[in-house]
Formats: sequence, C-alpha cells, structure tokens
Amino acid sequence: MARISLDHLAHAYKPDPQGPQDYALKEIDHVWEQGGAYALLGPSGCGKTTLLNIISGLVHPTRGRILFDDRDVTDLRTEERNIAQVFQFPVVYDTMTVRENLAFPLKNRNVPSSKIAPRVEEIARLLDLTPVLDRKASNLTADMKQKISLGRGLVRADVAAILFDEPLTVIDPHLKWQLRSTLKEIHRALDITMIYVTHDQTEALTFADKVVVMHDGAVVQTGTPEELFERPAHTFVGHFIGSPGMNILPCRLDGMTAYIGDDPVILQRTYPELASQRQVELGIRPEFVSVQRTGNGLPARLKRIDDIGRTRIARVEMAGRQLAASVPENFSLDGDEVSLIMDPHRIHIYADGHLLPGEPTTGGHQ
Repeated sequence: MARISLDHLAHAYKPDPQGPQDYALKEIDHVWEQGGAYALLGPSGCGKTTLLNIISGLVHPTRGRILFDDRDVTDLRTEERNIAQVFQFPVVYDTMTVRENLAFPLKNRNVPSSKIAPRVEEIARLLDLTPVLDRKASNLTADMKQKISLGRGLVRADVAAILFDEPLTVIDPHLKWQLRSTLKEIHRALDITMIYVTHDQTEALTFADKVVVMHDGAVVQTGTPEELFERPAHTFVGHFIGSPGMNILPCRLDGMTAYIGDDPVILQRTYPELASQRQVELGIRPEFVSVQRTGNGLPARLKRIDDIGRTRIARVEMAGRQLAASVPENFSLDGDEVSLIMDPHRIHIYADGHLLPGEPTTGGHQ
C-alpha cells in the first residue's frame, strides 16, 4: 500500500515536443493518499489511460517523477512497482478453474500454500465467486470472468495500489451497479488505494471518494462528487458532470448584474478581477433554474418538457440561447411563454472557462 505522488509529470508521444499542444498529458502535480478510492474521469482521448499506464510502468513519462510514498519509481519496471491492474477486457486463464485463477498471482510470487487458500476463499466470498470456485473459467459469462479478473487484482494483500481501466465496459448494464457496490465494499474492507478510470460519470461518482476530472490532457478539477456538482472549477466540469449538464450562457457584467442578451440577472458577488478582453460566461445548473407560468423572472419560450424519471426538465430558449430548467410534476402550459427564476446563490461566473471566485457583497454570499 502506498501514497502515490505525481511530480511535474507530463508525457508526449512525439519525440521532440515544442509546447503544450504536443503533450498528450500536460503537466500534473497530484497526490493520491494511501487507502483512498479515486476515479479518473473524462471523455475518450483526454489522457486517462496514458496516466494510468505511466503509474503502472507500462509507459515512461517524458518528464517528471512518480513516487510511491517517498520512493522514486519512475524508472522501475511494472513488476517492480507492486501494482495490480484490471483492464477493460477480462484477463483470465480459461483452462484453469476460478480457484486456480485467483491463486495464480500468489503462486507466481511463491506465497506458501497455507496462506494462498484462505486468501482465495476471502476474495471469492467478497466477489460472490464461492459457488463457482471449482468450475473452469471458460464456461462462465463475461461478467463472471471480469469478477475473476477483479479478484486476481485484489488477491495480493501487499499491492501498492489497484488500477482499474474501464473495468465494467463489457458488463451488462443491470449488473454494473452491483459490481460498483461490490468494489466499494471491498475497498472499505481491504483499505487499498484504488484508482478507477472511466468516461462514465455515474461510475466515477458512485465509486470514488474523490474524482479527478481530465480534459484535453489536463486535470481541470479534483474534488468530491458534491464539490464537482456544486462548484465546478471549469465550464467543462459543469457540462460533463450532471444530467443534464450545467447551463453555460455567454454574458456581460456590469457591477452586480450579468446581462444575458438584454436580460439582467442579479448576482451575489462582484468580479473586480475580470479583464475586459476575457470571454465571460454565466453557469447555473438546471436544478437551480425554475420555470413559472407568469412572474417577474426572465422571459423565455418553452420548447418541450423531458420526463427523465426522477425529475422533469424543461428545454427553453432565452435571449436566443438554449438552456434546461426544472419543472414541478403538475406543471402544464397552454402557450409557450414562461418566466425563469435563477437561484442567485447558485450562479457561477467563468472567464475563459475558469471559475472566478469573486468578492461577496454586504449581505450576499455564494
């Protein structure tokens, strides 16, 4: 088990990178504490798997260091790092039984048989594999094989960390929730550092204590699921986290008022640090925009209402911009003219994509 530190880490696949645009992984300084459950979240091509492979030793970084506790492992081979990695597709030996598959990593390290048997039984119990321990792996379903692959990563009690690279991709959707819950239980039981790579926000937010959001090769925010939802540090995080994502609307500021087109929105903070040449946007989540039939809110036109199960989302147009807002269950309307109310304490202001802290005004807070 180990604390994993990334020290000025960056990687380029080009032989002679000239600038940030040439790096698949832009400079990162980050620490994963021992025993934490972390997720690397972002769209395909953002650098998640590259970073995971650098940690495991499959890829050597262009610059920077990787430390396990205080030990520099940057130049160590994968087998010298004591890392377990679970890949997108199950890695199992079909000719072996489930028991033999689980025992293999321990036998390969010359662990005494007297210690192997109880450890295999423990991991099998945690993954609900006990009933099939003596069956050949070739006769099992894809989700069962992935459980074996997970077990092979978990069976070594001395690993520095376990890295998961999109491990539930091949699993049937109705089984994914169960396996995520199982991994959470295993993490609590074994106190092992786990880093879970995924492009699925539901997987990341339900598995991890802290989520590292990546975009275009860079880490744009690290935080708890609540922090990512309530205070996105970048417009990408606002878009990517949430269903639907945050409304991001171009605006201009005048004191404590943001103008979306010609429509004024009263703010709770001032932004003296804002330079005039920067692109300014207002961000607010649909959950904090309410739709009324009439009122003194912002004028908008209702396009449609989507029922997404747990809530109803209105798709509206305001000042030529599309946005989403929440509506109550009993909401109905004959025409398309509506009024929008934005919770002023849930409004964020961004410049060039980055959250501005602003300054609270007398009696105001955010």
